[in-house]
Amino acid sequence: MAATATDVSKLGKSVVERIGNTPMLNLTRIVSHLPGITLLGKAEFANPGGSVKDRPALSIVQAAMAAGELGDAQPERSLLDATSGNTGIAYAMLGAALQFPVTLCVPASASPERKKILQAYGAEVIFTPAGDGSDGAIRKVRELYQSEPDKYFYADQYGNDNNWKAHYRTTANEIWQQTEGTLTHFIAAMGTSGTFMGNTRRLRELNPKIQCISMQPDSPFTGLEGLKHMPTAIVPPIYDPNLADRNIWAETEPAYAMCKRLASELGVMVGVSAGANVDTALRIAQEESDAGREAVIVTVLCDGAEKYLSERFWTEK
Repeated sequence: MAATATDVSKLGKSVVERIGNTPMLNLTRIVSHLPGITLLGKAEFANPGGSVKDRPALSIVQAAMAAGELGDAQPERSLLDATSGNTGIAYAMLGAALQFPVTLCVPASASPERKKILQAYGAEVIFTPAGDGSDGAIRKVRELYQSEPDKYFYADQYGNDNNWKAHYRTTANEIWQQTEGTLTHFIAAMGTSGTFMGNTRRLRELNPKIQCISMQPDSPFTGLEGLKHMPTAIVPPIYDPNLADRNIWAETEPAYAMCKRLASELGVMVGVSAGANVDTALRIAQEESDAGREAVIVTVLCDGAEKYLSERFWTEK
């Protein structure tokens, strides 16, 4: 017997419905030598697009559709944005699922895996010089939009408040519920800054005593793909430099080492920004333990390792 429309609707969730409600992983084995410390990772790689960026991408797209700027109201208009990869993958996935065109400007340094995923989803991709990083992609997007504003909906993930609001509405509340309100520290890397801004604003409302710590690469020339060194970068308009209790400067090699450690010791395969987050969390854990304090530290596992497997550090001794 053929399935009815009602039967089909029960077969599984759509891509959109699967975004969010990601698990919290216990990483405390990494800090087992530090008494009184609990370390947890929000497993954002469990989103259907494989990263934390599914949340802001969906928030931006839904707001644009509700305003008639994208989708059925403007079927020929293409979503346009700059991306280092993960937000672009989320846009491309949503474009395929919800049937709107997507145009992305991406640094040529993006990993081969990310390039293939974008191609598979059918996005139009314009590669910008690798040495210009994400700032070069932003400049190219602005040039395209200024030349043909009617052709594009400029999503502007770096300046769109729907970016950080996605985390304010969803991620932070999930973290609070999953930790039963016991977290003492929240740590997140800076790219667009949306993850840190949204989570911090909401967690501070829930408990002003939570320490919210941002992390940035220690220089503009970094292997931490997608993250911004704010002193030298085009600063995202959504970034508030006064929100963090403190900022930690992260180096590339310890982040790579942590990715390998998480894989070999915990069976958790994550990308380099997640590795940098956990390495930063370990530094905070050491400080708290040295001071004789107990702590429940939460960080973000931004994406999985599948987009980085071509990187040499996985097989280097």
